[in-house]
Amino acid sequence: MAKFHDEDQTREWNELRVKEAEALAQILSERYKLPYVDLARMPIDNNAIRLIPEASAREAKIAIFQMNQKNVCVAIPTPKDEKMVPVIAELERQGYKVALFIASEFGIKKAWDAYKEISYAVVETAGVVSVSEETMEKYVSSIKTIPDIKNIILSAVHSGDAHALSTVVEILLGGAVATGVSDVHLEPEENIVRVRYRLDGILQDVVELQHADYKKVLARIKLLAGTKLNLTHEAQDGRFTIKIQGIDVEVRTSILPAAYQESVVMRILNPSTISVPLEELGMDEYFYKVMTAQIDKPNGLILTTGPTGSGKTTTLYACLKKLRNPEIKIITIEDPIEYHLDGISQTQVDHEKGYDFSNGLRAAVRQDPDVIMVGEIRDGDTASVAIDSALTGHLVFSTLHTNNAAGAIPRLIDIGVNPKIISSALNIALAQRLVRRLCLSCREAYTPEGREKEVIESNFTEIKKYRPKLELSKQLYRPIGCEKCTFTGYKGRISIYEGILMDRAVEKVLRENPSEREIKEAAKPQGMLDMRQDGIVKVLNGITSLAEVERAVGLEENR
Repeated sequence: MAKFHDEDQTREWNELRVKEAEALAQILSERYKLPYVDLARMPIDNNAIRLIPEASAREAKIAIFQMNQKNVCVAIPTPKDEKMVPVIAELERQGYKVALFIASEFGIKKAWDAYKEISYAVVETAGVVSVSEETMEKYVSSIKTIPDIKNIILSAVHSGDAHALSTVVEILLGGAVATGVSDVHLEPEENIVRVRYRLDGILQDVVELQHADYKKVLARIKLLAGTKLNLTHEAQDGRFTIKIQGIDVEVRTSILPAAYQESVVMRILNPSTISVPLEELGMDEYFYKVMTAQIDKPNGLILTTGPTGSGKTTTLYACLKKLRNPEIKIITIEDPIEYHLDGISQTQVDHEKGYDFSNGLRAAVRQDPDVIMVGEIRDGDTASVAIDSALTGHLVFSTLHTNNAAGAIPRLIDIGVNPKIISSALNIALAQRLVRRLCLSCREAYTPEGREKEVIESNFTEIKKYRPKLELSKQLYRPIGCEKCTFTGYKGRISIYEGILMDRAVEKVLRENPSEREIKEAAKPQGMLDMRQDGIVKVLNGITSLAEVERAVGLEENR
């Protein structure tokens, strides 16, 4: 009991000393007419703190805690200490504009803790930490499978070399690019930190790290992403770029406070993964002809729907690339810009400055465009401007979050769009999902039985009405797994689609506030397959497996 009592007294004594130090700093702030800052509560800019070496900062008793271009904020305990003068003079000589703040010695010492986290990071220029292109290309070329990544990381961790440990981020990113991964997940648990890759939409375990090692890996990721090292109880977003074989690959970083340490997700935005021509997205011959006819129209609204990660952006970009030519102007309003396209004017929304989809769309119309892409229709205001644009001579592309193509129309009505105007503006609503392609090197043929056979036969009758040339295959294919597909049985992904055109039959039911089911029934004569049927066609053609179609859209018709 005495021990706990002593600990309580010590803690109370320390808290009292801190309060007194902060009170003194506030008094000095008033005396010297300089602003006061509590560095214990202030996030420290890691690019700012490293402008001067740790030894110089401790000698001068100062801390640089914020930086905005050439403007820096410097915390000092008192302006009377002459040791700080040469350090401030050197900053000014380098062109920095210095703003002085009074802080307590406790606060300044707290800020110095940031040096521990950044001491091992490679600095190429003042305040810049980057990934070596040579190192990245080394790992991209040497890594073939996910087990390769695990072996290289464990070798680096077990070497005990601090520099080798600092390359774990490069190994993870190089492995992600080499294997076509879309996201890298680092998930702290009670005893270990789990590292997982999202490959072809499915998460796979890569390696497990110890918490002590992960702390250093996390610090490096924060440095690369430009986020605050000492901010651990708030979500942070950052980004950085890695260069591989002359191609800039952007990495979007999300850091989230978790139960044990911060959780990290790095999204890999590789331009090569989205540069898929419209012809190769997975549309069957009939649907492709319908889509090309719609995007060749001079005006109207084309909507693509589906959940996050269903390939909507890839489809929209493929349409824009199909339309791109020097004779027309294309403008996009995105949140965020995921990939940069040559010959297209791309703008990004900025909610903090009031530049949202609605305002961006209004501004885009004044730029005399022929084609506009709005990242997402989220509200009635944006929908209204998009539809007005489609009615006044513009071809407008956008997305909606609905489960299927038929749901796009009730969704527009729900957010306040007049049904009569929808029929005049909307060209086509399509929906899509992504399914994994079977690996051609190891897929296995088999004869379906039981439920699988019933599903194929019952759906084939309906499919045959719209695709009379299609034959019922006696054999399907299933995944096995080999080195070429990282032992998953799948390699790459393809979209399954459905679409509803705005024709007289659909326009007629619009007058009666229709349900999704009623819209789908009215559109049946158009000859479009739904996503489930399109998926089954791809199963019959040996492109994907029945299990993948069930995972994406189910095998039973929604009634």
